[in-house]
Amino acid sequence: MKEIQRETKETNIQSKLELMGSGKSEIDTKIGFFDHMLDAFARHSLIDLELTCNGDTHVDFHHSVEDVGIVVGKALYSEIFPVGKVERFSSRVVILDEAAVEVSLDLSGRAFLHYDVAIDGVIGDFDVELVEEFFRALVTNANISAHIVLKRGKNRHHIVEAAFKAFAVALRDAVKLNERMNQVPSTKGTL
Repeated sequence: MKEIQRETKETNIQSKLELMGSGKSEIDTKIGFFDHMLDAFARHSLIDLELTCNGDTHVDFHHSVEDVGIVVGKALYSEIFPVGKVERFSSRVVILDEAAVEVSLDLSGRAFLHYDVAIDGVIGDFDVELVEEFFRALVTNANISAHIVLKRGKNRHHIVEAAFKAFAVALRDAVKLNERMNQVPSTKGTL
């Protein structure tokens, strides 16, 4: 289990993450919809996640959402690397009613995000543009490559939730142990 604390003038975050967990979570960011998404992420990735964030939400939610992405990304990096006998690549589509989002991952050791989810507006008081900020912070700090693509959908809540769940399931698949793998899954011999 990886424990990470991060304190800035804008946020104070404590977290514990167990990559090979069972999907348990205790989340409190003071941002209801974001807590719901992080719970879905933990549950569907089978990662155990405890996370509290006290941020300057009186300003807006940006600092809290981005900094949680940083913390979760750093914890994932420390749990995943160095990469061993894992699948490394995965791609999954998750649907939620009319919404379908595809996430493709590579535990490459190189940070990259392609985010093609063209929605705007708010869900409750949560600005949906923050979803991209969360995933950018996560993949940058986890040193993984991710493509998140909206295939179809109209309802913002369904689209964002499908994105979090698709990322979770793709991550669960990418870190899955493969006993047939007798070397690092890279032609370079390292990731």
